[in-house]
Amino acid sequence: MNKLKYYSLDDFYKKTKVDAHLHINTNDASFPEQANLDNFTLLSINTEVPGYPSIPEQQDFMQNQKKRFSGKVNYLTTFETQTREQRDWHKRVIRYLEESLSSGAVGVKVWKNIGMDIQDANGLFIKIDDVLFDPIFNYLEQNKITVCGHIGEPKNCWLPLEEMTVAGDKAYFRDHPEYHMYCHPDYPGYQELVHSRDRLLEKHPNLKFVGAHLGSLEWSVDEIAKRLDKYSNLAVDLASRIDHLQYQSITDWQKVHDFFIQYQDRIIYGTDLVVDDSNNLVEFRKEAHSTWLTDWKYFTSEEWMTTATASSKFQALRLPSDVIDKIYYQNAIHWYPSLNHT
Repeated sequence: MNKLKYYSLDDFYKKTKVDAHLHINTNDASFPEQANLDNFTLLSINTEVPGYPSIPEQQDFMQNQKKRFSGKVNYLTTFETQTREQRDWHKRVIRYLEESLSSGAVGVKVWKNIGMDIQDANGLFIKIDDVLFDPIFNYLEQNKITVCGHIGEPKNCWLPLEEMTVAGDKAYFRDHPEYHMYCHPDYPGYQELVHSRDRLLEKHPNLKFVGAHLGSLEWSVDEIAKRLDKYSNLAVDLASRIDHLQYQSITDWQKVHDFFIQYQDRIIYGTDLVVDDSNNLVEFRKEAHSTWLTDWKYFTSEEWMTTATASSKFQALRLPSDVIDKIYYQNAIHWYPSLNHT
């Protein structure tokens, strides 16, 4: 029997890695330059987010970054929903996706505005499994194009701020009350949104789907495991939810550790870092580097750690090197195959 191998902090700089969930909304080169120093390939995600540049502008940023950092910067495209009631909307969406994919996009993103924002003519929330989207998902399924879906929010979103489990959620929903569902009881509930995503996967069993942010099941590795067992074409990314795993590590380290071992082929590293021209880019580079190093320490070492978002000390997971290779590189290549061809 082969003895398990493990990585050290020194290996962070040696190993090729992918951050498969972030947002680059600038032509500035600072972030990709830092990624090169830290041996990261970047996957930026175009998203229909209020306050972000328009979807075509986001794509222009990524086309420029791809030209400058060939093979090291990649992106997911997306589509707009605001003109959904106009004639031939589906055809225009599919045409835009085809153009984006032929220009280098490696997949498609759908965001939480589906289910939590857009409504039909009767004022009913339109969810991700709605027939409105069937032609689009049929196209993506038939053409084997991976979808990254941020559907719903952390379960904390439906709790008062003082009852939330991690500091990051408290800060986010304090700053974004429009998405704090505890304050909006007339909006869809947590389970309703999660089940809409599950119904989508049942309607499209051959659709490759990456559940962003641990599939909005961040509060329980058991709940994530149930979905991974049920849906063979589902993976999850870690973006902006590692603190929830650390929170669970406090009380049941073994369960979290074993979850990574059992589902090592279905978990993709990502951070959800966001950079645009409003950032202090020197400080942002430091933040990105620090985030990547802290996460590497959590997954590879056996140290006791503290972070700004955790409620108390927790022990790092000390995952074997072959598991780290999958989470940080091989799984991203598997679920977004075009990453391997850039």
